[in-house]
Amino acid sequence: MSPLALGILVAAVTIVILMSGTPVAFSLGIVAVGFLLVFDGMGALDVIPQIFYGGIDSFALLSIPMFIVMGSAIASSRAGSDLYEALDRWLYKVPGGLLVSNISACAIFAALSGSSPATCAAIGKMGIPEMRKRGYPSGLATGSIAAGGTLGILIPPSVTMIVYGIATETSIGRLFLAGLLPGLLLTALFTAWGLYAAWRGGYRFADASAHFTLRQRFEILPKVLPFLIIIAGILWVLYGGVATPSEAAGVGAVFCIIVVAVIYRMWRPVAFWQIFKESMRESVMIMMIIAAAALFSYMMSSLFITQSLAIWIGELEVNRWVLMFCINIFLLIAGFFLPPVAVILMTAPTLVPIIEAAGFDPIWFAVVLTINMEIGLITPPVGLNLYVINGIAPDVRLPTILWGALPFMFCMVLGIIILCLVPEIALWLPRTMMQ
Repeated sequence: MSPLALGILVAAVTIVILMSGTPVAFSLGIVAVGFLLVFDGMGALDVIPQIFYGGIDSFALLSIPMFIVMGSAIASSRAGSDLYEALDRWLYKVPGGLLVSNISACAIFAALSGSSPATCAAIGKMGIPEMRKRGYPSGLATGSIAAGGTLGILIPPSVTMIVYGIATETSIGRLFLAGLLPGLLLTALFTAWGLYAAWRGGYRFADASAHFTLRQRFEILPKVLPFLIIIAGILWVLYGGVATPSEAAGVGAVFCIIVVAVIYRMWRPVAFWQIFKESMRESVMIMMIIAAAALFSYMMSSLFITQSLAIWIGELEVNRWVLMFCINIFLLIAGFFLPPVAVILMTAPTLVPIIEAAGFDPIWFAVVLTINMEIGLITPPVGLNLYVINGIAPDVRLPTILWGALPFMFCMVLGIIILCLVPEIALWLPRTMMQ
């Protein structure tokens, strides 16, 4: 059997096992071990533990659980509600201010938590009922929060960017910087579409009876500013070369726990236990996927599948933008079925040499890949954000949420097109600040 035919067989078996409902980490492990045993014999068992452990034997990976602890601490408090309320108090007189508040709150909370589902849950609990009460249609209210929540994997600090950096040996600091302006671009596109949709439908923008004094606007800021200062501090020490991502994440996690305890009086041991329990569960899940993906990559390389695929694609006599279009379609389809971390770990090591050979920047490609993964978060069958929103607003049917989120998917596609036309949007900050 040729390596390419073998690759098709591996892909088919992997899809079947994933579609059976088996967790991603176990699916990748089963496929990797199975094919190694069939083609390399029982001797392959000697290297499997070493490859599996080697996949997570990296100090850089320590930043992942630390950033998750940081996000869990913030998500377990009222920080999301306070952030939303603070923005609403300042923007309530702006036409469409409530929708701008929701999407802006998603963007800021995304930077605080680094988690798309956490962002949806924290902002959606306040934002969706309030928008519906003020006359916004259910589809726009839920779709805007579902899309806004996806910004959690693009705006730094981002766990998926850390995973990409480790998988491709790319600077995590540069990746964080690369995601900042595209994240703001998507935020602007989401806001523009939401305002246009509300204006076209003639929906009421604001509560005429609402009024906040200057004192009421300022009194809530002390609850929000400490978290924003922590994020700014983390980004400063990262980009200034003061600390490594792992060190910055560890200090940020400690400060977030302290701020949550002081501002929200979360002193009880059960509150800390809940933070660490959720962080441990998510961290172990990601680490298991990373280890299994390392084993899967070893199997693909051992059977010469990865090398053959790279050679075959490299020999295609097509325009490099046609190649990039095909890669985007592939990533988009993969994102429909797999979580972002799994897609990055399975595809990035193979795709990055190909896109570099075609003349594309791997840091720019990280942003394009991440936006594709954002689309996957609001599309079935996985569509994690859709189910989070459905849990918050159970009276809104899932198809309604999906149709409400659909225009924001097109905004993401437009964002990818803009990045293709103007790649400096992603590359200018890394080149300027980290020469």
